[in-house]
Amino acid sequence: MNSNLQKNEDKKSGTRLLSLDTLRGFDMLFIMGADAFFMCLGGMLPGTLLALWGGQMEHVAWNGFAFYDLIFPMFLFIAGISFPFSLSKSMGMGADRKSISMKIVRRGLTLVLLGILYNGLLDLDFENLRYASVLGRIGMAWMLAALLYVWTSRRVCVAVGSGILILYWAMLALLSAPDYPDASSFSMEGSIAGYIDRLFLPGKLHLGIHAPEGLLSTLPAVATALMGILTGEFIRSAKAGGHSKSAILFLLGLAFFGLGWLWDIVLPVNKNLWTSSFVLVAGGLSMMLFSTFYWVVDVMQWRKWTLFFRVVGMNSITIYLAQHFLDAQKPLKTIFGGVLGLVPENLYALAYWTSYVLVWWLFLYFLYRHKIFLKV
Repeated sequence: MNSNLQKNEDKKSGTRLLSLDTLRGFDMLFIMGADAFFMCLGGMLPGTLLALWGGQMEHVAWNGFAFYDLIFPMFLFIAGISFPFSLSKSMGMGADRKSISMKIVRRGLTLVLLGILYNGLLDLDFENLRYASVLGRIGMAWMLAALLYVWTSRRVCVAVGSGILILYWAMLALLSAPDYPDASSFSMEGSIAGYIDRLFLPGKLHLGIHAPEGLLSTLPAVATALMGILTGEFIRSAKAGGHSKSAILFLLGLAFFGLGWLWDIVLPVNKNLWTSSFVLVAGGLSMMLFSTFYWVVDVMQWRKWTLFFRVVGMNSITIYLAQHFLDAQKPLKTIFGGVLGLVPENLYALAYWTSYVLVWWLFLYFLYRHKIFLKV
């Protein structure tokens, strides 16, 4: 790594958590092809821990939890962590709450628009367009949580987040879809969340009768964002030392994780419904991972290994959009085509996905070296 780049980053470390960029890059890497890489590797080594890990690289069908179900909520959690730092910086430069709120709303709505664009807005097939999206969920949930944080106190944020989880649980448990009267209220057909989407969400629903990023399930996603925001606030303002902060966050995350699985007894952990129990399980895991990355990178300052992940994490929106709109096959063939042609058939899939990840990483490294970062 260029020494001047490292020095510049060290100067910024007081306002930018290098651990956050590293964790974000770790998270996005699984969307960038690492999931397929580990699935291939696990398939080659049945009966091993790698095979078990490879089996975690797909979403569960409905109830339950796999590591791959963590990727989306952890990104939202990370977006929350960074906000108290950016808010403090903006207020330090003289911005008032009204102007900050306008920027928050603009960012949230921009992400919603990018999500619709990602889903095919330019095809102009509005009847079959999916209006709900991953980016839209991030935009709306983060926006509502950030506005709440700007205009209220920390205690209010905790109370609202807790209230949302309890209210959403009550709605799922007590209300069901009248168009599927015999279905469980926690099922795809019978949930009130799916029913509201069928009534009010235009266009095509991703699962036909249910949208995983739909209207009602945005409420508990706000709680996910609030967990991240309050984590960032704790790191930014707590008087405890770095070791203590890391330990407190890890134990708190473990408690949330355990409470979420305890709640699963009466409210299934379900990503598609973004159930309150799922919020705690995913939020707890995210908190434990962040506390670990924070301790290693920002407290202990073991940073040399982080470049690979930070290159991805500092351009996360770029890689999410680029994989959809740009074709990696030509550069992949140009750079690695000859090598892939020499790979034995039983290793080809693993070699292909390794090359795929490296092509995108080289693209992001080019942007990183030229200080080109897409910000919304």
